[in-house]
Amino acid sequence: MSEFKIKFRGVRGSYPIANGNYLQYGGNTSCVEVNVNGHLIILDAGTGLIDVGNDLMEKYIASGLTPQERTPIKATVLISHIHQDHIQGFTFFRPLHIPTSKINVYGNVSYEETLSDELAHLLFGKSFPLDLGDIAGNLNIHDITDTDGIVLRHDSEPIIKRIERDEDKIPQGDDVLITCYRSYAHPQEGVIIYKIAYKDKTLVYATDKESYLGGDKKLANFARGCDLIIHDAQYTTEDYLNTFVPKQGYGHSTFDMAIECQKQVGAKKLVFFHFDPTYNDNKLNIIKEHYKELENVQLAYEGLEIEL
Repeated sequence: MSEFKIKFRGVRGSYPIANGNYLQYGGNTSCVEVNVNGHLIILDAGTGLIDVGNDLMEKYIASGLTPQERTPIKATVLISHIHQDHIQGFTFFRPLHIPTSKINVYGNVSYEETLSDELAHLLFGKSFPLDLGDIAGNLNIHDITDTDGIVLRHDSEPIIKRIERDEDKIPQGDDVLITCYRSYAHPQEGVIIYKIAYKDKTLVYATDKESYLGGDKKLANFARGCDLIIHDAQYTTEDYLNTFVPKQGYGHSTFDMAIECQKQVGAKKLVFFHFDPTYNDNKLNIIKEHYKELENVQLAYEGLEIEL
């Protein structure tokens, strides 16, 4: 039960790609599956979430002959922000439509709107055959802020606790602790950076954020010494600084920015993530070759598994 495993389900940014030139790295949008101490945590709900749901359904059906005998599906879904590439798989996540499923969703839209209302508006109703209230599963959507921590335990429902001191950021015993902070380096309402901690291991998920001159000091402090950082790397430096269509201000980092972040954080391993949809396998292989001399640095691809 004490495992800490990460599996990449969707590594693409902006929109999904179905093309033979994208088979090596995959064309699904952002979704990372984390299994830690028996808890299933899903980072973002892009189209990669659909395959997560399909796999969970297979296990669910195999667990018993009748619905009453089967083991309920439980999952914690962490939404970084509500741009389409991070939520477009949500309605097609099949466990949502099973009455015994228990799905807790966390995120934050703004101080004026709730995540539940925004998901209902964007994904359901006019854009889907069901309304959010028609979902059969036990679905709970929560708004969280920088001062909230989510505690996962086997003997209770997830607990939201207030983070006030440094010691509040350290998981106790067999607890899995999720903390976050909002970065405003992504239009329009910013993005939530998540940290998952279990015993002495930590994973930081930092997608859809642009870096600053001299690095992102807030992220460096938040992620200090983590075992793995999954960092936005949508563009090469050349594309980011392109004279005709510069990408500055788009809210995304370059591969070089991600490397600088790893250095400032002191992260043991860096995985480049959230690739531009125009970057096919050939382009990403050229980028991979460029950074091959760096230790503990690699490009994400669908199916990549890492154990901390």
